[in-house]
Amino acid sequence: MVASNLSFTADFSTGPYIVSLDIGTSSVRTMLFDAEGQQVEGFGKQISYEITTTSDGGVEIDPQMLLQISQECLTEIRKQIHEKKVNAVAVAGSGFWHSFLGIGQDGEPTTPVMHLLDTRAQSYADWLKEKLDQKKVQSRVGCVFHPSYWPARLLWLAENRPEACQKTTEWISFGDYLYRKVTGKRAESTSMVSGSGLWDQNKNDYDDELLSLLPIRREQLFNPDEMDQPVEFEGLKWFPAIGDGAANNIGAGCITRDRFALMIGTTGAMRTVAEQPSIEIPWGAWCYRIDRNRFVVGGVLSDGGKVFEWMNKRLADLPEGNGLEEKLAAMTPGAHGLVVLPLFAGERSPNWNGNARAAITGLSLHTESIDILRASLEAVALRFRLIFEILRDRVGEPKEILATGEALRHSPAWTQMMADALGRPILSCLEEQTSSRGAALLALERLGILFLAQTTAKIGKTFQTDAGHRETYAAMLKDQQALYGKLYSS
Repeated sequence: MVASNLSFTADFSTGPYIVSLDIGTSSVRTMLFDAEGQQVEGFGKQISYEITTTSDGGVEIDPQMLLQISQECLTEIRKQIHEKKVNAVAVAGSGFWHSFLGIGQDGEPTTPVMHLLDTRAQSYADWLKEKLDQKKVQSRVGCVFHPSYWPARLLWLAENRPEACQKTTEWISFGDYLYRKVTGKRAESTSMVSGSGLWDQNKNDYDDELLSLLPIRREQLFNPDEMDQPVEFEGLKWFPAIGDGAANNIGAGCITRDRFALMIGTTGAMRTVAEQPSIEIPWGAWCYRIDRNRFVVGGVLSDGGKVFEWMNKRLADLPEGNGLEEKLAAMTPGAHGLVVLPLFAGERSPNWNGNARAAITGLSLHTESIDILRASLEAVALRFRLIFEILRDRVGEPKEILATGEALRHSPAWTQMMADALGRPILSCLEEQTSSRGAALLALERLGILFLAQTTAKIGKTFQTDAGHRETYAAMLKDQQALYGKLYSS
């Protein structure tokens, strides 16, 4: 049923303005941006939500719950727009990559939203590795066989939720589901589908070899010829949601090959953008799209800010507030003597082992809670070092690395660890909501109001790498890799 109370008709005496809707992995938010891509204060709403986890690795989201809070966020900004009589001309969306749901003939969900951190489909990813040449497939679709992508999950659903699959007429992203409910019209982007693991990045079409092995028909997927088209609703253009990682790079001003975005929010990622007709996808990295002209290449960690959050919830005697940050910053790298694999939600980059789990070695009676936290944050920085080396060797040396995301913005000490682990200076991006801003900027470009190449992001402090810590971090990385080898050498 179309939610008729979501009209955005406004007084067109000012503007133009863009409403940005960001569907994140832990919250939904709306914001308002002006014609230069700057946030307009006093508009928008954010609502946090909880995911459902199971002991066997399941991570799901109730689509009806997510729909409800998304509508609440849209309704609130619609009221604000009417009250202040601003000229909103478009709605731009961003949403978490890889997640999807099934819908039936009546348009209602047949499955939960399958979250990107769900690892239950690992055995089906392994089965795909036996059936197909993974490197050849990855060179086309930019994704390895892993439980975070659609192919393994569709196989898992077919065996574990057969009745739901039989009722499913379409497999769609949550962004498409939301637009159908709000506007009554379908809307999907190349960007969102490019992160499914089903999309041939250079052909801009579904991969036929993969489809032939999966319990899915091409007609159950969004028609490529109809992608990227805005929906006209209540006088506004609603642009299909793009992948949150693509939006993050745009919002941080990292839209060329020589600028890497280092993002840590709930998860973590390092990405760069290449605008070119085609691309040779490097092994060890993933490749998706912003649109039909721009590729996004990078690596991703399932555990980013979640590691900090997990430690804060479970470790006793940690300092509170600024005291914690000060103590972390004052500690000597590696002095704790611990080796950590920060793989609480399994591993994605660089080895894509869905069965891998976190481990801590070197604990003693002398170890304190702050030691475990510091070692874990350093461990995440070391995982980023592995991603950085893949991108540097295959894409090229970056001129700049920009730090984005809530976790790094709130912890200068962690950002400094990143600079030391990477051996490169890191610039702090001051744009607070880069995914929301990126979606708005892309909509402004599509409306002909600006060009992304002409946009910039606000930059703050530069975190210089400490040459005196170079050998320490190199030794810690060697120890971490040795631990990984002992636990997961197969």
